[in-house]
Amino acid sequence: MRPSMGAALGVGLAQVHHVQAQDLSQFVLPLTGSVNGGNTFPGVSLPFGVVKLGPDLYTGSDSYSGYQSTGNFIGFSLLHESGTGGAPKYGVVAQLPAVGTVDNPLTDHSIGRSQADNARLGYYKSSLSNGITVEMGATSKAGMYKYQFPGNANGTNVIVDVSHVLPSFRGQGLGQNYLGGNISVATTGKGVRYQGSGSYNNGWNRAPKWTVHFCGYFDQQATFKTFLGKNASGSDLVDYSGTVAQESTARLGAVFTFNTSQVTSRVGVSFISSEQACRNVDREIPAGTSLKTLEDNVKKAWNSQVLSKITTTDTSNTTKLQLLYSSLYHMSLIPTNKTGENPLWSSSEPYYDDIFTFWDLFRCTTALLHILQPVAYEEFIRSLVDIWKHDGFLPDGRSSFFNGATQGGSNADNVLADAYVKGVRGAINWDDAFSAMVTDAETVPPNNNDPRDTSSSTKEGRGALPDWINRGFITTKYRRSVSRAVEYAGNDFGLYQVAKGLGKTEEAQKYLNRSRNWRNQWNPNLQALGFSGFLGPINENGTFKNQDPLSCGGCYWGDDYYQGLPMEYSFNAHHDINKLIELSGGKDKFVARLEKLFEGGVSSGNSQFNHTLFNPGNEPSFTSPYLFNYVGRQDLSVKYSRYVANSYYAPTAAGLPGNSDAGAMESWILWSMIGLYPMTGQTTFLVGSPWFRDLTIDLGTGKKLVITTSGGGQNSYYVQSLKVNGKSWDKAWVTWKDVFANGGKLEFVLGPQPANWTTGPAPPSPATESS
Repeated sequence: MRPSMGAALGVGLAQVHHVQAQDLSQFVLPLTGSVNGGNTFPGVSLPFGVVKLGPDLYTGSDSYSGYQSTGNFIGFSLLHESGTGGAPKYGVVAQLPAVGTVDNPLTDHSIGRSQADNARLGYYKSSLSNGITVEMGATSKAGMYKYQFPGNANGTNVIVDVSHVLPSFRGQGLGQNYLGGNISVATTGKGVRYQGSGSYNNGWNRAPKWTVHFCGYFDQQATFKTFLGKNASGSDLVDYSGTVAQESTARLGAVFTFNTSQVTSRVGVSFISSEQACRNVDREIPAGTSLKTLEDNVKKAWNSQVLSKITTTDTSNTTKLQLLYSSLYHMSLIPTNKTGENPLWSSSEPYYDDIFTFWDLFRCTTALLHILQPVAYEEFIRSLVDIWKHDGFLPDGRSSFFNGATQGGSNADNVLADAYVKGVRGAINWDDAFSAMVTDAETVPPNNNDPRDTSSSTKEGRGALPDWINRGFITTKYRRSVSRAVEYAGNDFGLYQVAKGLGKTEEAQKYLNRSRNWRNQWNPNLQALGFSGFLGPINENGTFKNQDPLSCGGCYWGDDYYQGLPMEYSFNAHHDINKLIELSGGKDKFVARLEKLFEGGVSSGNSQFNHTLFNPGNEPSFTSPYLFNYVGRQDLSVKYSRYVANSYYAPTAAGLPGNSDAGAMESWILWSMIGLYPMTGQTTFLVGSPWFRDLTIDLGTGKKLVITTSGGGQNSYYVQSLKVNGKSWDKAWVTWKDVFANGGKLEFVLGPQPANWTTGPAPPSPATESS
């Protein structure tokens, strides 16, 4: 069971000085969410940095970020992702220290821990059971290793195995493969340099061959041997000698041996060439740079670029501050800014990679990135359009310069629409952006024959378009038909929003009409828990298939619903909410349905969540706690969002309710702490209840949103009244223009009991005819 935030908040509260004037990195706990399925990366990285230097552990199960709290070290590598699933990605450009004589570098040299790893923002240290310690630091495109070998070691070595990669043990055919590489070694005035490249494929996005180049220095004198294996995976040696270079599709690398107990290595990476990798490390970590300097620089970058975007003077509760700033940290690790490192095409546009995935991120993560990182976010949007220009489709997920995997709809459409309606312009060509969205809406992507779902493409686009366009619903001819249908509807609503803004009246009406087709997937005869009507599967002959609304079978790629129950997905038509309320039986029934989601003992699964139908660890449930705002019960939105936050989030290693999903979980808790929740593709933000006495959000260009509360406490969090920009407010929602476009102020009065303050109009339902 994950530690309860509610329990954690009452323990060990230390008075802290004004946070705004402090080094906010002290509140970042990099190990937050790193175990129990959270899969976060705890090593060293800059915001959206290419290099993420950290350990790779073997336990016999997948190490998605490289890290696990148990097992043996198999390497320390420069490239990782954070909070991913499916199968590991990267874990390449690695070193592994070893004592004694290395007779065969291709055999197992894994080694255990002597104590738990030490992680703080900008610094990481592992202590190995053979007495070696490894300290690490990083810049954007380079990393530093500092090795301390035991004084009694009979030989001090570092193994560079180009074939090293994070393996997968799930048996889904997604495991990465080493495809070949090269390495060359040369002595320098003070030490030795090695450079080369490695090529790999696969991982969670089923990528074809991609290549990373590296350039490494040891700043001490060393002898070396290069090695060459017999094949790409075995341990048989063909050559192990003083040969200065190796190139092959077989395993290869080098072993460096030193006469000193302290060794420092600096390594750069590039996706263009080893020469560029050398330039990167020479520029970012010049010889003589100390680990302390790197740590200080990383802290400064995080403080100025990310952590200082949200500040507070309410500093009495250290645990809340740790949750706030650790969440900001983990939602800003990926995507990766690889501008200038794209090997596929030359472009003046920015390039961002490692998007995991818009299915996970579009609900509330991208909206928060826009607010906190407006400059980077505009670059990110431009990068998406540039990917479409050169690759033919927008990505839903993307890594190692390749699209995949698309779990539901073409949710980059939602992200673009959200940016458009909130005024993101800059250098974005919105005519091109809309054309990219139209590709998603009208062009069937080629089937990539993913073994998990051979019915249509899982790489990009909308594979079930033939049904969606020709029939207005999706049949069981296509896997994940029901969850894809409600997502396709949301995607089409995104096209409507952009088309309307661009003055494309005919296209706008077309996609607005199509956005209502989720209604065709609604089966009024499905019944559960005293409720009638749910989103249901449709047979190929057009008849509804019988379905238990409380079960999604395997809930995976080959099923009718993806990672969510029918009852969960039946709340997901967020653009057409008034119609959804009508189909659910009216406002009172809608409230009763929503409350049933949070009732313990109702689900046969979700044992870690008290057997509720609501699953805080999966994105289809993210928005549901806030939907009470649409039916006059903002107090229940506060009640259940606070319950979820206090029960399943904490700044601890096991403090996430599920896989981080590249910061999706962290963005959800951040919105809860802020006291708002975004409706993606709309300008609407639903009002929750802020956690702090005050918060200031830096919106850029001198604009700020200031949020204050009075009367709040551990059990006093129901909204009694609200002022927006000094005016009394009676709506359970605000708009982008109200508080974000030019900044603003929200003044909450909180209390221990609900109050009937939301007497004004309900939030808009823009796709509903009467709205």
